[in-house]
Amino acid sequence: MQPWLFAAALSLLASAASAQTRTPLQARCEDTIGESISVLSTREQGYRIDNTRSFYDLTRLMPSVRRGSWVLGLTHTEARVRIKVDGRMLADPATGYECVAPRIDVSLDYAPIVVYVSREFPPASCAYREVLAHEMRHLTTYQTFMPKAEATVRARLAARFAGKPLYAPIGQARGLLQREIDRSWMPYIKGEMAKVEVLQAAIDTPQEYARLGKVCAGEVQSLLRPARRSG
Repeated sequence: MQPWLFAAALSLLASAASAQTRTPLQARCEDTIGESISVLSTREQGYRIDNTRSFYDLTRLMPSVRRGSWVLGLTHTEARVRIKVDGRMLADPATGYECVAPRIDVSLDYAPIVVYVSREFPPASCAYREVLAHEMRHLTTYQTFMPKAEATVRARLAARFAGKPLYAPIGQARGLLQREIDRSWMPYIKGEMAKVEVLQAAIDTPQEYARLGKVCAGEVQSLLRPARRSG
């Protein structure tokens, strides 16, 4: 996280207040425009299972897959972050400063999750159940990670925005606040959400792929073999 852009303004106000508890501007701002607050919400979009794509299609959706390997199932989604900035303001021409009590609304969610199982596996087959069970681990990881990311981001937002107004030279407060959101908070929150991919990668180990290739008395390989020949 970058140093806060309001630090200079706060330092100047702190120096001016050295002989008293609050400057007149601080007193007016803190007593009239209210506290800075942050609101964070998450939303569960659910998931659906899709059996319409071949393992060729699923493999093409994963450009990082090793050469000669096939993607038999895939859990696909996208993390989404929305931040809305609002807040009451008050200007003091005598000092050349203004204050803003920001209201920061952050919304986190995933695009509706799609769990793919390649169409070569009949839904009643043992192979289908095994591939689906593997993908359900990915689904559960997404679902259980969201509350953890929410708690982390909520704490950081509260530490920054819950409390007293922010100060800046007149005409700059909103711009500085939006810049802080764009340059610091948005990248930070996206980075927190992206940490789930480390957990997802830990599921797709070579050992797990080897196990899936041997389950159900070789049913996976027997179902793929005709498709490979026809492809």
